[in-house]
Order: sequence, then C-alpha cells, then structure tokens
Amino acid sequence: MSTTSARPRMTGIGRVLVIVYAIMALGATGRSFVQIVERFDEAPVAYTLSALSAVVYIVATLALVFAGRRGWYAVAWVAIVFELVGVLVIGTLSLVIPELFAHPTVWSWFGMGYLFVPLVLPFLGIWWLATHHPVAEAPAPAAAAALS
Repeated sequence: MSTTSARPRMTGIGRVLVIVYAIMALGATGRSFVQIVERFDEAPVAYTLSALSAVVYIVATLALVFAGRRGWYAVAWVAIVFELVGVLVIGTLSLVIPELFAHPTVWSWFGMGYLFVPLVLPFLGIWWLATHHPVAEAPAPAAAAALS
C-alpha cells in the first residue's frame, strides 16, 4: 500500500505563478537594497515599503512552493492577501496623496513601474490557492493497521 504525498504536484499555471513571484521577489529585493543603500534619507517611507514588498514576495514565493502543506498554505493566503491590500492601499495613496511618495515603490500607482504585475499577481495567487487545496496525508500502513 503506498502513501500519498501531502503536496500536490505543481504544474502549469502554478509553476508560472511561482516563477513570476520569484522574479518579483528578486526585483523588489534588488530595488529596495539599492534604494536603501544609496538614498534612504531621500524617501525612507517609500524605500521601506519597497523592502516590505520584497519580503512579502519572498514569503509568498516560498509559501506557494510548499503550499501543499497546510501550514504553508495558510502562510501563502496571508502573504498574498497582505500583498493585495498593500498594492491597493499604496496604489490609492500614491494617486490621492502623491507627495507621500516622492520616490516610487514597487506598489506605487498599482505597480505601474512593473507593468501592473503587482496588481494582477495577487488575484492570480488567490485564485490558485482557492482552486488548489492541500491534499490530506494518507495514514502510514502501520498506523492504519493499529487503528483497525
């Protein structure tokens, strides 16, 4: 009797989603690092938000890779919903109160500097999580026999 893995095989759109999240993680990390090292005093709020978005993208990438495990699945939900709220709030504030963001962040203007990928990505992530629940682990043969 074989046991099933708790992690479903990631294929198709799931792999693409992870790749795009990883690219966003690298881009946001690089951008925030350069901004903080070279010009932090010019726009500390904007550059801190860029660093925060980098952390969110890193966590979301890892959580999506391991989303077949219930704990990581929950982390993925938190990270992606946080990302969506961040994009919507920062995007709105950057339009309504532009002086708050004298320098752009990853999420400014709803991710316009990244071709609006930051705006679309969390919706795709939420859709993927909603349609790909973790698979319950089957009990090991010895444990199943002991329960009988």
